[in-house]
Amino acid sequence: MTLKIGHEAPDFTLPSHLEKDVKLSDLRGSNVVIAFFPLAWTPICTAQIPSYEAELAKFAGLNAQVLGISVDHVPCLIAWAESLGKISYPLLSDFWPHGQVAEKYGVLREEGHSERALFILDKDGIIRYIDIHDIDDQPDNEVLFTELRRIDPGAAASEPAAPKAVELPKGGIVMYCTKWCMDCKRARDWLQARGLKFTEVDVYGVPGALRQVREWAGGKLVTPTFDIDGDIVLDFDVGELERRFGK
Repeated sequence: MTLKIGHEAPDFTLPSHLEKDVKLSDLRGSNVVIAFFPLAWTPICTAQIPSYEAELAKFAGLNAQVLGISVDHVPCLIAWAESLGKISYPLLSDFWPHGQVAEKYGVLREEGHSERALFILDKDGIIRYIDIHDIDDQPDNEVLFTELRRIDPGAAASEPAAPKAVELPKGGIVMYCTKWCMDCKRARDWLQARGLKFTEVDVYGVPGALRQVREWAGGKLVTPTFDIDGDIVLDFDVGELERRFGK
């Protein structure tokens, strides 16, 4: 099936990691963001899915319900969500019949898992935005917020004002990270084991930090990102860090 903007979204009922079923048509009256993701426990999905949780208040402010969908079974999704700290929006299991919903939406790959695909539905269940994203790249949430504002100007008018960007720390080692990033945890341990002092900045917790990291990384979100006395190092590049610190 090839879905296009303006089509009514195919209905479905799927079990979630919250241990209750979700029926898409029951969400009429709210905008819906459907995020198909390939597989739990994989690096990019492990960054993408918690990013919606981190900005869930923004989605709620735009009258949007987020749904994640993968072909993983429910116990897998439960364990993965626990490993990420907390995922309070539904992660839905398209496990059986295998990939049936992904197939309805035209995003089931030959390998048996879905594309990294985003759909935005309006309050009447009509598809208003489709992004079959590069499977090796994390989508930018700001694109979703921009589309939601366009689709639902009424919700956008009552959206809470974004916090003003603050002055970001300068000097020494500044590590930009997220709470769930495994490379960030490894980088933290690496720095501490060598007695290197550093300042840690949560890119979702400090206004302006997310935008700054994307600027440094050419539009992508790369964590950890280091600002070392004004020199930028992307990702946990042990060789580069050892070269700089000689340890």
